Amino acid sequence: MTRRSDQARVAPYTRVLSAVLICVIAAVTALVSASCGSSSTSSGPQFSANGPNESSAGIDVAAENGKAGTRAWAVAGGALGAQNAIEGYTDHASVAPGQSFHLYVSTTAPAFTVAAYRIGYYGGADGHLVWQSPRTKGVRQTAQSVDPATHTVECEWQPSLTVATAGWVPGEYLLKLVSSAGNQRLVPLIVHSTATAGHIVLLAGITTWQAYNTWGGYSLYRGSDGSYATRARAVSFDRPYLDPDEAEGDGLFFPFDQALVSFAEQHDLPVAYETDLELETSPQLFQGARAIVSDGHDEYYSQAMRATLQDARDQQSTNLAFLGANAVFRHIRWGSTRLGADRLVVCYKDATEDPLAASDPTQTTQDWRYAPDPRPENVLTGSLYQCNPVDAPYVVYDPANWIFAGTGATKSTAFPGLVGPEFDRVVDIATTPHPIEVLSHSPLTCQGSASYQESAYYTVASGAAVFDAGTMRWECALGSQCSSHFGQAARAFVRRATLTLLTAFARGPAGRAHPAVDNSAADHAPQGEGMGVD
Repeated sequence: MTRRSDQARVAPYTRVLSAVLICVIAAVTALVSASCGSSSTSSGPQFSANGPNESSAGIDVAAENGKAGTRAWAVAGGALGAQNAIEGYTDHASVAPGQSFHLYVSTTAPAFTVAAYRIGYYGGADGHLVWQSPRTKGVRQTAQSVDPATHTVECEWQPSLTVATAGWVPGEYLLKLVSSAGNQRLVPLIVHSTATAGHIVLLAGITTWQAYNTWGGYSLYRGSDGSYATRARAVSFDRPYLDPDEAEGDGLFFPFDQALVSFAEQHDLPVAYETDLELETSPQLFQGARAIVSDGHDEYYSQAMRATLQDARDQQSTNLAFLGANAVFRHIRWGSTRLGADRLVVCYKDATEDPLAASDPTQTTQDWRYAPDPRPENVLTGSLYQCNPVDAPYVVYDPANWIFAGTGATKSTAFPGLVGPEFDRVVDIATTPHPIEVLSHSPLTCQGSASYQESAYYTVASGAAVFDAGTMRWECALGSQCSSHFGQAARAFVRRATLTLLTAFARGPAGRAHPAVDNSAADHAPQGEGMGVD
């Protein structure tokens, strides 16, 4: 994928989720009614797997979001300054509650402070302050290396602080760096759950965050001269985040994760938190999860990561939801850096370049659908990634599907701008799971070729159900981030459908109550692979 200006989010101080209260009468198959109201949190559906809203992952969502909210986590307008004014990274992208981590900070100012904010709903403020550092001496750190073979950039800084997370509740955090000169920048951190049984796992796609990180001049898309040919073939977590659309240093948290986190906690859903790193290193953490929810852009997957999702679906009866597009598209493998194991994302994007081509072609890092060992992403997602960029209406195809209950949508209801900038489509090939229902059928043109965007829903023998939104704007429609592309009607539709989906997924294997019924033939799903333009 190539990032575009429509991925850019609004200034942090305007990033406020519209206050919507949806009153829910819980039912197994659907939500009966909803209404808009004040900015207070929704009472939400109640769950009894571990007591009302009580999470084995250590989160009482209602109690947590009853804490004092603040928007002080946002970077103030004009406070970024030069890139080297202040920036940082951690030696662990994800930590367990109570686990310490090192924070590496470089600044041109004499001193700096750090504040840690947990991001949730918190009455619409979206953040809660959990920790503040003392004033710390500032040091400008420049030591770094660039691997001439892979163009991997790694910082070789000295740690500035050791931070203990005792008492930190699982969730997605932003560490706000503030220099004594007034410059500000963010560092993302996930405090992951130590158990997920009976809960919905919100999965942060940090491999994709890192793939687009251009700090030091190299990402998996561009080299220091701006060309694809000189791109990095492996990227390291040992560096700050720098993205043209996310200058604050959050990785891709704001465009692809924040709205989902706030929405889920607003509605008191029984959430747990993991990253795709835990799919690789700790598959046991997902045992017993009711659902695993992939964020708005979750593109880069290793074999072990895929296997964890497939095992959860087939052996644990765990529902899966992909709330974006282009998921599980790139094959990666993990490597080590000077700071430890699993700090390096390897992706050559071309099997012939990969050093494993001769010794282990099953692990070469081209797109998953391509030779030498093609395993298309639709084995998991149900759909295939197609093309970008696009900006098109989302057209409802199957309004009778339970996910759309209560939205008021009818067949051919269109929501302008909800499809983009990347999209998926159901393609009738050998790896397409059945039964599968096509939920939307949105005509569009991308890079001069006519196609369709399609959301999909399928079920498997274990009882698990899988939903693929098939558009990157689905997740951000849960908040106000993409509001320049579509109106309130599209946002209300996505929020209602997502709440219905996640409420049912939280109750257990949704395929038992809502088995999919094949309608792909009626939809004239095309034979063949599809465009797959990236």
